[in-house]
Amino acid sequence: MLSVGLTGGIGAGKSEVSRLLASYGAVVVDADKIAREVVEPGTPGLDAVVAAFGEGILAADGTLDRPALGAIVFADPEKLKTLNAIVHPLVGARSAELKAAAAADAVVVHDVPLLTENGLAPLYDLVVVVDASPETQLDRLVRLRGTSEADARGRMAAQATREQRLAVADLVIDNDGPLEALEPQVRKVWQALVERAGLEG
Repeated sequence: MLSVGLTGGIGAGKSEVSRLLASYGAVVVDADKIAREVVEPGTPGLDAVVAAFGEGILAADGTLDRPALGAIVFADPEKLKTLNAIVHPLVGARSAELKAAAAADAVVVHDVPLLTENGLAPLYDLVVVVDASPETQLDRLVRLRGTSEADARGRMAAQATREQRLAVADLVIDNDGPLEALEPQVRKVWQALVERAGLEG
């Protein structure tokens, strides 16, 4: 089994790379998706988040109001640490379960947005970084996701710098260009991962 860490700054296109790798046969463990699952209504995770931040972070239907929580934690590094201390162990435990369920010869891709920030690179056999310039990230967040420029800049500032991410990369996928330039690069990386895992294909 080859354990791969996949990361990239917000708006860099990591989700698209993750989707492509899954289509080629990778077992993708998506930390963001798991992070949503561990705070669904009725979970100990959501109870802990409410205990830390109050009922104001709940939507009318009892689900987590992500924008409300985001507004709190992205404005205060200490509160972000509090949230991470609740969610990260839960995500780690669930990720380990999914990895354990994968086949012995699988390429397991851990899609981890905050891999660099949390010093997780040593946990993987190798790290793939999806890279885009800060200008490209900002443009995608504002133009494609409808994020305000101030919010987009705040979220980018809360993450590692481009240089910090590239420093932990074993393989880099340049996603500064159009979408059609991405697929050939991802396929090439997949071939490298398959070879590294000693698999056919």
